Amino acid sequence: MPSIISINISHAKGERKQPVGYAELKAGHGIVGDGHAGDWHRQVSLLAIESIGSMRDKGSDVGPGDFAENITTDGIDLPALPVGTLMRLGPALVEVTQIGKECHDRCEIYRQAGDCVMPREGIFAKVLEGGVIKDGDVIEVIDAGCGGGTQKEFNTSEAGTEKASTRAGRKAEG
Repeated sequence: MPSIISINISHAKGERKQPVGYAELKAGHGIVGDGHAGDWHRQVSLLAIESIGSMRDKGSDVGPGDFAENITTDGIDLPALPVGTLMRLGPALVEVTQIGKECHDRCEIYRQAGDCVMPREGIFAKVLEGGVIKDGDVIEVIDAGCGGGTQKEFNTSEAGTEKASTRAGRKAEG
């Protein structure tokens, strides 16, 4: 059964994330106390331990949190989830908003690890319902592909051309 194996936070952007064991997810915000939380579509980042394992197989000494992911998962193919997928992370409900991300000028993660799987295999989500999550919590896919958006839509959104991409956004426009 897919599960959370590590919850990682940093108090400011650019700092290395540290495992914390549990954290509070706040609706419309992200992880309380994390420097990347806020009112935007990339409130929480997720990366699979399988992706981290592929970097270890290449000789990198990396582990959970080293790619700046908030939540390290086990047993779920994250990049295969379409934008709009709803997932339960323990008691919390999140919506996948972006698959991968653009990596600007070989980020700090790339310099430390020699590669960065986050741009290819990490995903981002918005918190719809909050709750306290902890290592070992089950991950349940509730609705795969309800949004049908693409990464390009969200990159455009970041540039200021907002597109309907979440259920809330679609309801507000309807």
